[in-house]
Amino acid sequence: MTILTYHVVPGKVEAAQVVAMTSAPTANGENLAIRVEGERVFVNDSRVVATDIAASNGVIHVVDTVILPQG
Repeated sequence: MTILTYHVVPGKVEAAQVVAMTSAPTANGENLAIRVEGERVFVNDSRVVATDIAASNGVIHVVDTVILPQG
């Protein structure tokens, strides 16, 4: 369950907000690192490949790898 909740940021955080952030708190209490390199956005070491997919319980951003909790 830790890996699943590590992929969830509470609330509705859209791409326009994400690019201004340097970190985001996850549902499991840890933080994700966010960085922007040119046109690319990374969450920890995973690249964001699709953004702002509407869901009934928020918004989805697709990354290219599984994000594992640190430590």
